Amino acid sequence: MFNNAHNGSVRIGNSQMDYISFGNGDKNLVMLPGLGDGLSTVKGMAVVFSIMYKIYAKKFTVYVFSRKDNLPEGYSTREMAKDQAEAMKSLGISNANVLGISQGGMIAQYLAIDYPNLVDKLILAVTSSKPNQLIEQAIDVWTKMATQGNYRNLMIDTAEKSYSESYLKKYRLMYPFIKKTKKPKSFKRFLIQANSCVKHNAYNELYKINCPTLVIGGDCDKIVGVASTTAIADKIKDSSLFIYNGLGHALYEEAKDFNKRVLDFLVK
Repeated sequence: MFNNAHNGSVRIGNSQMDYISFGNGDKNLVMLPGLGDGLSTVKGMAVVFSIMYKIYAKKFTVYVFSRKDNLPEGYSTREMAKDQAEAMKSLGISNANVLGISQGGMIAQYLAIDYPNLVDKLILAVTSSKPNQLIEQAIDVWTKMATQGNYRNLMIDTAEKSYSESYLKKYRLMYPFIKKTKKPKSFKRFLIQANSCVKHNAYNELYKINCPTLVIGGDCDKIVGVASTTAIADKIKDSSLFIYNGLGHALYEEAKDFNKRVLDFLVK
């Protein structure tokens, strides 16, 4: 299969956790996606991801993990990190490079804090270490839409808050087709994960992260805010900071040099 792409799952307690892997490198790169995972997991997406992120395939064996299937009420980002650590250990992954995006970055913070032997280098992109007004407002709107089963408006509001205006001019042409896309059978998973974002607070423990860390944000981020990015970098001793001008929460999609920037940090 293309770039050694593989779809798999690992047992976590009484549940399963979907993951995909690809690449042929000697080192491991673990990618943890954001809140969108609550609506659609990575199941069956190995080939797609191996093409999207082929830049990493030569030097790394890449793993992309979803959260486990059965999420208990009140499931926290710290508990997600605990389950992530268990999944990595089950697959023999240690001393890995970890890239956490948005909510994935929240989980990655606790992974590096509580399981430092599992994390060699850390990249935290468009994420926050504690609640703030922007996060609370965004999650409140999305929670109401999800509770109502309003998938179309949830997708549109997420896009409007995530992308730059220049990108949205093209993306808005797709809005009429969103109602025809397949929505999740249940929004329960999304709601549990959204609640964990609002309650996430690792700020006072960030000093425990001792691995080299790259923190990336956008000065137009309407979901977590650029201040949350700089606050993380200020608290992690061995960290470097990069802010994209004119980009927001979806900069990992919009910035053409994002993956190259991450790769350069990992191999230096």
